[in-house]
Amino acid sequence: MNADKRRAAKGLYAGAPRLLLLARHGTCGTTTFLGATDLPLSEEGRKQAAALAGVVASRKPARCFCSPLRRCLETASLALAGTQLRPEIDDDLREINFGRWEGRSFEEIARTEPEAVSRLACFDRAFAFPDGESIKAFRERVRRVVKRMSGCAEGPVLAFTHSGVITAAICQLLGLHPRNYLSFSIQHASLTRLLVFGSRGVLAGLNETGAVLEHQ
Repeated sequence: MNADKRRAAKGLYAGAPRLLLLARHGTCGTTTFLGATDLPLSEEGRKQAAALAGVVASRKPARCFCSPLRRCLETASLALAGTQLRPEIDDDLREINFGRWEGRSFEEIARTEPEAVSRLACFDRAFAFPDGESIKAFRERVRRVVKRMSGCAEGPVLAFTHSGVITAAICQLLGLHPRNYLSFSIQHASLTRLLVFGSRGVLAGLNETGAVLEHQ
């Protein structure tokens, strides 16, 4: 979001903003699709996660929600090292289960199943992920996550999960059509900062550790 849009957003919303921090897990050392596969972080992934600790501590989060998978819990534990928090497991933050796509690269999937990839890109209501979860069910659980995070009164809220869940939450918070789901690129072990005003959200900026969010 550019400076003009940020200024416009400040004038549009009333009340004190709520800060949500959405964080992707560290790398597992693979470039293939991983959803339900429960791999530990690679050594590089642990370094990435530990590098978030200073940023997270400076935001003084009140609560931390986390996907139940090992790589997210490991990332959260390392990133929370400078706080008194412990990650709270939230099943609605679980990774997308890619089923038969697990262990395959996006390029391979697009080459062998172009129609399915095309339907996912436009969030076709009839699309279902390979494990059977429908787009509707996926969006409903993301809505529940957003509602829980936005409803916390104690202070900033942090959530660690898969990049697909993060981008869906961004679309929900910003009021964007689901087709924008694939227009965000979020790197491993990075923070996305959102300011939330009531039930609406404004993208506040980039993670201090680098340009980790792109919106086309």
